[in-house]
Amino acid sequence: MDFLRNICNMSVIAYVDHGKSTLTDSLVCKAGIIANEKVGEARFTDTRKDAQERCITINSTGVSLYYELDAYNMQFLEQTQFHEGKNGILINLIDSHGHVDFSS
Repeated sequence: MDFLRNICNMSVIAYVDHGKSTLTDSLVCKAGIIANEKVGEARFTDTRKDAQERCITINSTGVSLYYELDAYNMQFLEQTQFHEGKNGILINLIDSHGHVDFSS
């Protein structure tokens, strides 16, 4: 991605069993990486076998997602800093585990 304005860095952070991995699966599905039927059960960012078996996220995992926005969605970004004429957006997403220390 050559246009830094079109790159977003995000992290999904919440308490245990509040849908972080399901949300991440939904975004990964929207990017066309997994099928819609697998959302919520694919646990795409749970790369360890024991994490998938126990249905918990043990390690934070990152994934980069590329989206092409259509003209309808681009109209909402006209007043932002996004690069004009480029409708692609790169999202660097981190799915965190539920036992994050929020105090530090």
